[in-house]
Amino acid sequence: MKVKHEGMKQAIAMGETSLGIEFGSTRIKAVLINKQFETIASGSYEWENRLENGFWTYNLESVIIGLQTAYRELKDEVEQKFGITIRSIGSIGISAMMHGYMAFDEKGELLVPFRTWRNATTGQAAKELTERFQFNIPERWSIAHLYQAILNDEEHVPRIEYLTTLAGYIHWLLTGNKAIGIGDASGMFPIDEKTKDYNQAMLDQFDDEILMGNFPWKLKNILPKVYTSGEHAGNLTERGVKILDPSQDLQPGIPFCPPEGDAGTGMVATNSVRKRTGNISVGTSVFAMIVLEEDLSNVYPEIDLVMTPNGSPVAMVHANNCSSDLNAWLGLFSEFAEAMGFKVEPSQLFSVMFNKALEADPDGGGLLSYGYFSGENITGLESGRPLFVRSPESKFNLANFMRTHLFTAFGALKIGMDILKKNEHVGIDSILAHGGLFKTPIVGQKMVAAAMETPVSVMETAGEGGAWGMAILASYMLDENKNDRLEDFLEQKVFKGIDGVVINPDSTDVKGFEVFIERYKKGLEIERVAVDHLLQ
Repeated sequence: MKVKHEGMKQAIAMGETSLGIEFGSTRIKAVLINKQFETIASGSYEWENRLENGFWTYNLESVIIGLQTAYRELKDEVEQKFGITIRSIGSIGISAMMHGYMAFDEKGELLVPFRTWRNATTGQAAKELTERFQFNIPERWSIAHLYQAILNDEEHVPRIEYLTTLAGYIHWLLTGNKAIGIGDASGMFPIDEKTKDYNQAMLDQFDDEILMGNFPWKLKNILPKVYTSGEHAGNLTERGVKILDPSQDLQPGIPFCPPEGDAGTGMVATNSVRKRTGNISVGTSVFAMIVLEEDLSNVYPEIDLVMTPNGSPVAMVHANNCSSDLNAWLGLFSEFAEAMGFKVEPSQLFSVMFNKALEADPDGGGLLSYGYFSGENITGLESGRPLFVRSPESKFNLANFMRTHLFTAFGALKIGMDILKKNEHVGIDSILAHGGLFKTPIVGQKMVAAAMETPVSVMETAGEGGAWGMAILASYMLDENKNDRLEDFLEQKVFKGIDGVVINPDSTDVKGFEVFIERYKKGLEIERVAVDHLLQ
């Protein structure tokens, strides 16, 4: 243990480290790793978006405060654990939630408050662009925000000098370079896999059919330059040092890798960048990302097409609702236990209740629920109402109740994944799952394996998160064997010797989920009526 401690201390002193900083929707996290990809120290800052003038946003002051706080906490931890001050770092990478809209003028001033991915104010623009490009443009993409601003005749549009994402903005602040990683770029505008750049035909189409010479800029001229993983995308400037580390102990000149989106860092953190692999992230919402072997044959509003950090196409199925209703029900059972005089630890409650689902009828006994706290794009609902429904013939017991709520957590995701597997015949060799739902062994994996009809694994490193994934990308930039592809680097170096627990789909569970999902689809009309008649 002492040898390991001294090794980490020497790595810090020699600058043989990599730093990843990720701006999530509720937390900013910084992680410092060594050359063995082990976490040396971390820091974080909690923040929340807020609704201002009809838009969900974060102010730039919070961005800077959060960046400095997360880094300062990390720096303080290093000083406390190792008695040394960080003065140099081998490489740095910035990541953030994808999409959104940050438009700047020629002086570098933000023209309108940052519009996050959460805003659903671009419906008209997204629909029209999807039809023009014959390529799905989700409402949260940057180009949808830009086009909606044009449709709304917003006065700031002619003055746009630069348009970027949150990660691209912070990278620009610290390095002065208008760069973006290809994964994050794919949430701004469609990417051409062959050129590893924005789709030129669509850029021309946007300029010719939408801008029509009415603005003093062309689209590509205001977008950041696209970089792929492993490329050098700038260095920490003296101005950047003052922003990141106001004490200025850190020295300028540290190389930066391309800034990436949280989808890309999630792929890296779960070793899911090779074709025919994927990952599923489970929390308040749930999304699955599958790395494609070839393009899809049709355009589907349920499926986003993005990129891995090394430029491979990814089909992303994102459902807005997952674990919130399940957690609410378990909270109710916890209240009941306390009312009966029993104090139950949350981990024990989850373990007992989840494992009851393994005793259930394969289809959940005819029960039905919808955990829709909000609207759900995949099933065409603009708002949601959590519901539990049963018939007199349903087998209403605790085991079926729990299986039903676990199944429904993946109901909308299942519909999107069926498009990929049954309509497009997308091949998937393995999926790695991460999220709190998998802290109870086996149960959650079995349910996901049944829904996806694919082996599902969980690894300890999946809990390291996107900031760790970003630090890995920063480390990859410094890798001496640049001939290694990112997927080989991850498998042979980062994840070598790390075994996961694999659950294969059980045929009985798969058949049961198929019965359940048909019931789920037929019952959507109940949810729609509830939205219309049950007040929030």
